[in-house]
Amino acid sequence: MEALEQYIHQHTDPEAALLQELDRETHRRMVAPRMLSGHLQGKLLTMLTRMICPKNILEIGTFTGYSALSFAAGLEEDGTIDTIEVDDELELLAQSYFNRSEHGHKIHLHIGSALEIAPRLETTYDLVFIDGDKREYPDYYRMLMGDNGNKPLVRSGSFLIADNILWSGKVVEPLARGDRHTAALLEFNRMMVEDPRVENVIVPIRDGLNMIRIK
Repeated sequence: MEALEQYIHQHTDPEAALLQELDRETHRRMVAPRMLSGHLQGKLLTMLTRMICPKNILEIGTFTGYSALSFAAGLEEDGTIDTIEVDDELELLAQSYFNRSEHGHKIHLHIGSALEIAPRLETTYDLVFIDGDKREYPDYYRMLMGDNGNKPLVRSGSFLIADNILWSGKVVEPLARGDRHTAALLEFNRMMVEDPRVENVIVPIRDGLNMIRIK
């Protein structure tokens, strides 16, 4: 598998130098660097952005900024990304890379709870990347769809991408289902297949992406 992964990397467009630097710094400074999207997933996010052609993107969970920069690379010049990170200790690192990127002007970083901040932005999003607290995934979905009483943040034709949806395989391990993170992801995945307003497919890249389209 290691040889196959190396082959995949060798036959995918190379990683931008700034993203390589951010990857290295994240692995050097962060306790959980695997939270970073990385080369292959980042390229996929850029490609999906170019395919979908969104005007407004919402990202829930910035971490060190790799995925936001990947989205920005595929976004048109007049597009915008609102990225929300709850951990204020990550703000300076992420913003420093946004400032250095030629696409950084498209990115607006917000610090705090996505459940509180996103509705206040009063924007309808064409693409949403969900990568925040796994325990809040069902609440993020209810917020986006307007099921919690607020105005919907997405429309018919919008796309949602939920990361870490397989949770290192714990979603199929009975003993893990008592864990709050796993339980919330199980609920989220169940909500997607039971909600007639959406269609979805789980793509097993890295830790799993649930790709969802609002009908």
